Amino acid sequence: MKNIANYKILMMVAVAFLFLNCSTDDDDQMEDAQPAAQVEDEVTEGTWRITEFIDSGDNETALFADYNFTFNTNGTLIATNNTDTLEGTWSISSDDDDDDDDDEDDLDFNIFFPVPDSNDFEELNDDWDIVSSSSTRIELADISSNGDTDTLTFERN
Repeated sequence: MKNIANYKILMMVAVAFLFLNCSTDDDDQMEDAQPAAQVEDEVTEGTWRITEFIDSGDNETALFADYNFTFNTNGTLIATNNTDTLEGTWSISSDDDDDDDDDEDDLDFNIFFPVPDSNDFEELNDDWDIVSSSSTRIELADISSNGDTDTLTFERN
């Protein structure tokens, strides 16, 4: 009889442990929603410039030195300098199939300019991993198909 009582107690502890350690996908989505909203709020304030763009080991920052970038709340992205204006799109999405070795979900900063492959802005088209962000700086990274890590940094003007 004592063994049955011990067995019941053990089973109740095991079931309680399982319930306490369970989480739902909804919980994960809520955790991702706050950082995404924070980055969206930060990036849609003011204009930005590219202060670093490393593409397959080559520093290509100078290609975008004269451009100011505006990330609008409607998802449009405007790049302007004294003579040219390019319009593209941007968004932030959750990526559970990330390029890094971390097991956690990350956020992607998606940039797309509808330009030919020969245009410099085509190099920015990607689903960049957000490395860090603040109200004045956003650091992005992407692992290229050749295994190199590309980096892109925007800073607020």
